Amino acid sequence: MNASSFPDSRASAAPDLQEAIRRRAEEIYVRSGRIPGRDLENWARAEQEIRREVASPARHTAVVIRVQGVQYVGEYNPESAGGYKPGEFGSGAAVRVRFEGDKMFVTRANGSELETRIVQKVG
Repeated sequence: MNASSFPDSRASAAPDLQEAIRRRAEEIYVRSGRIPGRDLENWARAEQEIRREVASPARHTAVVIRVQGVQYVGEYNPESAGGYKPGEFGSGAAVRVRFEGDKMFVTRANGSELETRIVQKVG
């Protein structure tokens, strides 16, 4: 395993990249049931995911949701959107939404959630 796979390898990446990896590793930890002793595995997976996202072409796909007068723009990855197609939520349609940190989860008609990363909040 090379040095960049360890959480304390700050010299190998910019602070913003390190912070993104740290947040993703924490998300992985929580999603996998908060199992202790997997810090290095979670970090390596997070680093791989973030570096892949950074290296991939900038294709932005987003949904816009208005909640109590505040407009949220949430970007999502089409490859992991579970078959979500733009336009699935009709303009002005009521949808269920929940927030966790910088994430917005929009409940689809089939009951699954579309996970997005909030990139803009207006209002």
